[in-house]
Amino acid sequence: MKMNEKIRADELLTPAELAEELKVPRTWIYTRTKYRGEGAIPRIHVGKYIRFRREEVMAWLERQ
Repeated sequence: MKMNEKIRADELLTPAELAEELKVPRTWIYTRTKYRGEGAIPRIHVGKYIRFRREEVMAWLERQ
């Protein structure tokens, strides 16, 4: 994805795209995917891949 492109709210993001969006290291994203319960970042498993819905992650961040 190019830096200039806007991410649609309903688009599924990869860990790398989410890390770029939040300006955090990818390792921070992957660490949060190992948590369960309230500390866990909302995610979707697509086979062996992890994807994120931007609006769910942003709502999760607001609750933290």
